[in-house]
Amino acid sequence: MGSCNHQEIKAHLQEAMAAEEDIHTNDGTIDFGNKPAVKKETGTWKACPYILGNECCERLAYYGINTNLVNYLKFELNQGNVQAVNNVTNWSGTCCVMPLIGAFLAYAYLGRYWTIASFSIIYVIGMTIVTMSASVHGLKPLCDERNVCHPTGLQIAVFFPCVSSFGADQFDDSDEAEKKKKSSFFNWFYFSINIGALVAASCLVWIQTNVGWGWGFGIPAVAMAIAVVSFFAGSRLYRYQRPGGSPLIRICQVLVASFRKFRIKVPADKSLLYETADAESAVIGSRKLDHTKQLSFLDKAAVETPSDCVKGSVNAWRLSTVTQVEEFKSIIRLLPIWATGIVFSAVYSQMGTLFVLQGNTMDLHIDNSFEIPSASLSLFDTISVIFWVPIYDRLIVPLARKFTGHKNGFTQLQRIAIGLVISIFAMLTAGTLELVRLREVKKHNYYELKHIPMSIFWQVPQYFIIGCAEVFTFIGQLKFFYEQAPDAMRSLCSALSLTTAALGNYLSTLLVNIVTDFSTRHGKPGWIPDNLNYGNLHYFFWLLALLSVLNLGVYLMVARCYTYKKLVVSSH
Repeated sequence: MGSCNHQEIKAHLQEAMAAEEDIHTNDGTIDFGNKPAVKKETGTWKACPYILGNECCERLAYYGINTNLVNYLKFELNQGNVQAVNNVTNWSGTCCVMPLIGAFLAYAYLGRYWTIASFSIIYVIGMTIVTMSASVHGLKPLCDERNVCHPTGLQIAVFFPCVSSFGADQFDDSDEAEKKKKSSFFNWFYFSINIGALVAASCLVWIQTNVGWGWGFGIPAVAMAIAVVSFFAGSRLYRYQRPGGSPLIRICQVLVASFRKFRIKVPADKSLLYETADAESAVIGSRKLDHTKQLSFLDKAAVETPSDCVKGSVNAWRLSTVTQVEEFKSIIRLLPIWATGIVFSAVYSQMGTLFVLQGNTMDLHIDNSFEIPSASLSLFDTISVIFWVPIYDRLIVPLARKFTGHKNGFTQLQRIAIGLVISIFAMLTAGTLELVRLREVKKHNYYELKHIPMSIFWQVPQYFIIGCAEVFTFIGQLKFFYEQAPDAMRSLCSALSLTTAALGNYLSTLLVNIVTDFSTRHGKPGWIPDNLNYGNLHYFFWLLALLSVLNLGVYLMVARCYTYKKLVVSSH
């Protein structure tokens, strides 16, 4: 009788524990009150509208500056084509490097929520200063000498990767239903970005061109203020990841421990490598990772020796857990994939520079009355993204799933590859259009004509193709780096993926400088002169197409050898 009662009590306790686990998330997230997050009350799509609203308004602010910046430098500050293009790509590149700082702060100290909140406020202050510099007499800087006519990369983009990772944190990876919803989050996150970009490329560019730069910069500042309000409004619905300490320190610890034990042989039985006995990882906010065979030298850091413990506690600079070692391996494995995104980003950067300058030489009129700013053509890139995101999510994925059997239709690496192929055609299209334009110039002697009688809308295909490529490659990269990053390094890896955009912009600057130096020898006008009617801009576009083909070949080799991270399967 007593035995039966004991069994009943044990069964009830197990049911109670299971019910408790079912109520709360299993990924370690907490709520606004620092308590375990309740599934039904926090996260998922209840919280995401506030995050997506924040991102939409923030991107409106960013593209409100970025989209027409090359024209601001060229016509307001009298910079030449090469100087204006280089200034824009260098500025854009800096904007994409700074997120690494935000990612470091998010994981080491502040957490994603407070990193986003803090830098959003700084962002608003920066945008306000920019607006005043463009509108208040006496505050306008001497941009022609010092080039300080736009906000810094730190103000613009330091928190961007934290937003995408924070949004993805609202879905519990251990819950299959929520994990499936997360797959769509990144598509709609990018969709929100492009809604902001659409408004910037249409309304804001027109205001900057026809009303004034004070209003043109002031509206993005207001949009950023709205973004901050939207973000704070959802605070009680969010799920929060605890800061897991500095990922850079953990990486250094693995390196130091590996080199200290370079003479020690790694045991054939990998279960002998050091790992905590607890179900939870030693790294806060991270699940345990299983051992992988690659980069075996780093496994030495997890080989236990008598000198690893000091006064009964493990010296982290002498002994690392398997999870710490695998974290570092995951980052190293991502780097070749990361590097192949640089050329694609160089292609993408042409929309804000040479595409705009190409458009300036064409007929900007609609029905001989309304004049469309050349920078506004980027709205067709945005329209393309807005068109392709739901098409991809609702049609392409289900169709591809029938053939591939993969739950997402394509693997993220396959998705990225498709985008790389499409981007080649964007450059071929842009180069072909420029060749046709120059033939018209030569045929009718339009060399000194500011706008030749050839509609700017011939540029639409190249913008639309790049938009399609974005949906595959940029969103694929965003999801891939988030999924393959260790749990406690997701913001860092999202920031790392964004640095491909930075290096792509810097690569564009380098290429422009090289071809300008090469093509202007012996008194020639060069490929990209101030008057493009005397240039050979199509050569530059075709050079990017050639680099894209070579880059695609490298990517296919790297992707084929990639090893996916492995989580330890819990026995509970």
